Amino acid sequence: MVHKKDAEQLDWVMRRKLAFSLLFVVAVSAAETDWAAAGKAWWAHIEFLADDKLEGRNVGSKGFDKAADYVVSQFEQAGLTPGVGASYSQPVEFAKLTLNEPASSLSVVLDGVTTPVKPGDDALLGSPRQTTDTTAPLVFAGYGLDIPDVNYSDLKDPALKGAIAVYLMGGPSQIDGNLRSHSSSADERGKAMKAAGVVGTIAIPNPKSMDIPWVRQSANRLQARMGLADPALAAQGGNFSASWNPEKTDLLFAGSGHTFSEILAAANANQPLPHFAMKTSIRAHVVTTSEKVDSRNLVAIRAGSDPKLKNECVVISAHLDHLGVGTPVNGDSIFNGAMDDASGIASLIEIARTLKASNVKTKRSLVFLAVTGEEKGLQGSRYFSERSTVKGKIVADINMDMFLPLFPLKYLEIQGLNESTLGDDIRAVAGAVKVEIQADKDPNANRFIRSDQYSFIKKGVPALAFKFGWLPGSNEEKLYKAWYTNRYHSVSDDLTQPVDKEAAAQFNNILVNLLRRVADADKAPAWKSDSFFRRFAAK
Repeated sequence: MVHKKDAEQLDWVMRRKLAFSLLFVVAVSAAETDWAAAGKAWWAHIEFLADDKLEGRNVGSKGFDKAADYVVSQFEQAGLTPGVGASYSQPVEFAKLTLNEPASSLSVVLDGVTTPVKPGDDALLGSPRQTTDTTAPLVFAGYGLDIPDVNYSDLKDPALKGAIAVYLMGGPSQIDGNLRSHSSSADERGKAMKAAGVVGTIAIPNPKSMDIPWVRQSANRLQARMGLADPALAAQGGNFSASWNPEKTDLLFAGSGHTFSEILAAANANQPLPHFAMKTSIRAHVVTTSEKVDSRNLVAIRAGSDPKLKNECVVISAHLDHLGVGTPVNGDSIFNGAMDDASGIASLIEIARTLKASNVKTKRSLVFLAVTGEEKGLQGSRYFSERSTVKGKIVADINMDMFLPLFPLKYLEIQGLNESTLGDDIRAVAGAVKVEIQADKDPNANRFIRSDQYSFIKKGVPALAFKFGWLPGSNEEKLYKAWYTNRYHSVSDDLTQPVDKEAAAQFNNILVNLLRRVADADKAPAWKSDSFFRRFAAK
């Protein structure tokens, strides 16, 4: 069942087997658990998955395959059965698009004068599915959103037809965060832009809400983009796209009578943004190469015990891929992805091992899912949600993506907390161990739609995602925000960073009990009547 396993992999697994047998202490009851040993067992998986030898686990790489083989071996040891027929692997084919930056060009034209734009410093080019040439005027379109639910649209200006829409990332604060986030997703924004007749887009980040500083975005700009190769699931492409350095916008807005600082001031004061035709236009030649890349999701089953409810499945998921190898920073070019998301995969494994060791049976079946292509736009989870390999109905997704155990576990921040009955479940199991639940403190960051749970949500499945919580003004807040600034999608998300391993083990214990509660409940999870996401279940 495990393929492409080499001698190095086998040697590592055998050595780890002995380590786990000494370190791992299982108990569903928190009072009986040796948190230090459980934390070491969790960290041991990360030591393998985030080792330099796996070269960042990029989709289609040898390092990803080694990581996948390792996870399969752990699934087998945890007593999980294959979830793809007789295999644990669901093949997923990608179209890999690589920007040929030296062969590409980007210029701004004003009053017949053409000014070249420097890639990386001024703007980052997107990678369309084929080489494109674009010459088009610019129109500033506010936040670039179309939200019929609240009669809001930035895309009604007829001048947008045949133009490139320039927009500020984010959205009006008075609009519900979930509605705004959904409308900001690549699929929804793409549909709205196409309906408006635009031929391209330029996104300008709001500096105060940038997760990754521009200099690091620029350093990673040549990493290949990937989309699903399946024609029925492939995103539509071909149009020009770029993101623009918010500190280099003067050329874009030249002659328009507006400045980017004026637009930022309006956004930060929660005032409406202007809409106007700009005096500048774009001339772009974007060259990309395309090739097919093979990867896989990993699917494992823990069958339910109830004759009827076992046909309902609770998915617990995490993503296995990361960013691979990039531009060296102080001699380090490997994006190890220790927290993003080797941590979630390690928890996936330890939760399965805990259930086996405690001999817990659940009424509903549990699906342990390690997906590929999250960093490429949630592609692996989308493929699984559309091409599920498991029998029965998926009724919930519990997703773990860099939950960030950087300090002791006192608070858990829950994305999707008030959207479904799963919020009531997590409140109950966390409260039992004196962990306080918090709602998402930064809904403008759109994190509930930025990880794999969103693929399930769009299929009508209630879901939760997690971050370690903190109080405003606390040292924990400083650690949390510093991690995003310095380590998120950086080579420093590696094995040298400080992590609270015991707190991670305590988090795993909470998720074990959450799974048990959800899988054993009389009724499947349901969206709350006032949840925006309820509409997907209705469809």
